[in-house]
Amino acid sequence: MIHPTAIIDPSAELAEDVEVGPYSLIGADVRIGAGTRIGPHVVIRGPTVIGRDNRIFQFASIGEDPQDKKYRGETTLLEIGDRNTIREFTTVHRGTAQDRGATRIGHDNLLMAYTHVAHDCVVGNGVIMANAASLAGHVHVDDCAILGGFSLVHQFCQIGQYSFSAMGSVITRDIPPYVMVGGSPTKPHGINSVGLERRGFSPEAIRQIRKAYKAIYKSGLKLEEALQSLIEMSAATPEIQCMADFIQQTGRSILR
Repeated sequence: MIHPTAIIDPSAELAEDVEVGPYSLIGADVRIGAGTRIGPHVVIRGPTVIGRDNRIFQFASIGEDPQDKKYRGETTLLEIGDRNTIREFTTVHRGTAQDRGATRIGHDNLLMAYTHVAHDCVVGNGVIMANAASLAGHVHVDDCAILGGFSLVHQFCQIGQYSFSAMGSVITRDIPPYVMVGGSPTKPHGINSVGLERRGFSPEAIRQIRKAYKAIYKSGLKLEEALQSLIEMSAATPEIQCMADFIQQTGRSILR
């Protein structure tokens, strides 16, 4: 299972069936769960915890020091869940002491080639980051969001669940759940209706989500007034509650 040219630190803990390809390096304080396959020329440094049944392709760099000038060698963490696919040349860095001290990636995510997850990011479950999409530090990406190729997300932004960014989007504000953004400059362009259909949302739920989008972006209401409309709508359509919650807690304000 482990190629003879791979270098495994004695303190690393690998489940018995973990595969490690040629010339890969597994550093100290790394734990890797059962069924995970590590390709050739992969570097994984700790402290890093990787769950079960992940696939990490060649030349990925996982758990390296954060690219942050404030970092002074503190012990920080990277946590990766189960069943993630991490493609070629992807980079994922540990956290910093100035935040929670950890970068976290959930389950069932697809990080395509050349993607980057910076320090202190939190990536949920079922997220897709297409080729060369990049997250600056402290970004949160909620479940089932899709970032198109070459999308760039500014530090401290939050990307709501089931949202979608078109190729080349430059995101400098929070993106509410279900919203589709794109263009230059990047602006909202309706809801991710195709994605919602594929995820099993009912036609009525999608219709109400579209109505909520119009309350935020098309009605001329102030954001506080649109929020009140969403709260009222969520009584009949629970799927809208996450939009209202997102707007209430947004830190950078939403993209409008």
